[in-house]
Amino acid sequence: MKIAVVCANGKAGRKIVEEALDRNLDVTAIVRGENKSAAKKVIVKDILDIKKDDLKDFDVVIDAFGAWTPETLPMHSTTLKNLCDALSGTETRLLIVGGAGSLYINKEHTQQVADTPNFPEDWKPLANAMAKALSELRTRKDVKWTYISPAADFQADGEKTQEYILAGEEFTLNSKGESVISYADFAVAMIDEATKGSHIQQRISVLKK
Repeated sequence: MKIAVVCANGKAGRKIVEEALDRNLDVTAIVRGENKSAAKKVIVKDILDIKKDDLKDFDVVIDAFGAWTPETLPMHSTTLKNLCDALSGTETRLLIVGGAGSLYINKEHTQQVADTPNFPEDWKPLANAMAKALSELRTRKDVKWTYISPAADFQADGEKTQEYILAGEEFTLNSKGESVISYADFAVAMIDEATKGSHIQQRISVLKK
């Protein structure tokens, strides 16, 4: 299996590259500048410049893009659209590192985590930008996408347990009443989905067991 990790220099991207390499998968990092991931194969290209020809040899493309500043938040939509356009009509799967703010808190799927009173105001612009990108992604019937939301507490330096709960669209707590997962375990779940998952055109979520 040949996997490309877009924005492989980010914290999530680097963990995903490491996990894929640990499983002896053929991994290529797609980065804008100097490669800081563990990947030996590298394509240096801005995410907005990626074209169909760049991705034609891959079985799975993992989108680990993240933007945090007000002026760059709309890029969640524009970058995802560009990747979808590049993969339109192909058999290559697109897996996206998503957000938790858009997970639903009711069975009717009318309220999201970001709508709750305790959701931090500072995080709402990011949650809204990612929710918008997900909403647009749902319209893409021409791409084999899977959107993977982490738990609410997404820990960059958390331990790797290799155990997790695979959930769906609704906000889920573990037996301890927690919504938490480490980047390392999220990477495990991501590569599991890449290699043996089948959630085509679905949003799933993962959290610590």
